[in-house]
Amino acid sequence: MTRDVSHPAQRLSSPTFSPLYRQIKDFLTRSLEEGEWGPGDAIPSEGELAARFNVSQGTVRKAIDEMAAENMLVRRQGKGTFVATHSDPRSFYRFLRLVPDDSKAAPAVSDPFFCETIDASPEVAAVLGLSAGGKVVHVKRLLRFSGEPVVFDQIYLVADLFNGLTLEGLRGGERSLYSLFESDFGVRMIHAEEHLRAVGADAQSAGIIGVPVGEPLLLVERTAYTYGNKPVEWRRGLYYTRQHYYRNDLG
Repeated sequence: MTRDVSHPAQRLSSPTFSPLYRQIKDFLTRSLEEGEWGPGDAIPSEGELAARFNVSQGTVRKAIDEMAAENMLVRRQGKGTFVATHSDPRSFYRFLRLVPDDSKAAPAVSDPFFCETIDASPEVAAVLGLSAGGKVVHVKRLLRFSGEPVVFDQIYLVADLFNGLTLEGLRGGERSLYSLFESDFGVRMIHAEEHLRAVGADAQSAGIIGVPVGEPLLLVERTAYTYGNKPVEWRRGLYYTRQHYYRNDLG
């Protein structure tokens, strides 16, 4: 939904602590967070935004450039600028970095098998900024490539943001989890931080993935953030990399 943007011009305060374009970026980010423009919506033109904030188009362009670089907005030649969405097929592999050894992209099939609201452990509460014992939704799922289990994910979500999430809902359709979180709960993952290390499969993960206990696995611990740098998801993924590798594009 794109709202009417005929707001009276807004005069920004003198940038005593941040550049003017950063102030524009903060205003636009807040508008995204509050739902003025939803995922996939076109935002107003640079000229309209410049008039709205009473600044130059160059200042607006610099703010939008930075937001596009941070995957909040997407520029489309000849069409305008749009709010980024996880439903865009081009964004599917942004958070899924596992690639077959032959480098041929193979669709991953998500197979959730557990979903329950629980008290957060001290570790999970600390990562998600919750008080001790705060509620989280705990999800377990397998990612299969060509029918073979390759990733065992344990996912912890801030329960207040995902009220009503069920195993049945997770299993419905072919959307990615992040697309489902965005469309059904209004939570969009903007960026994530990951920690990687090699581990041996314990009894639980060995049984789920179908490998011997002690088999080398890649542990990927990810914290995902929504607008305002708020952590909303922590996941612990165990990757079986016998026929896959973890790809990270730098630069």
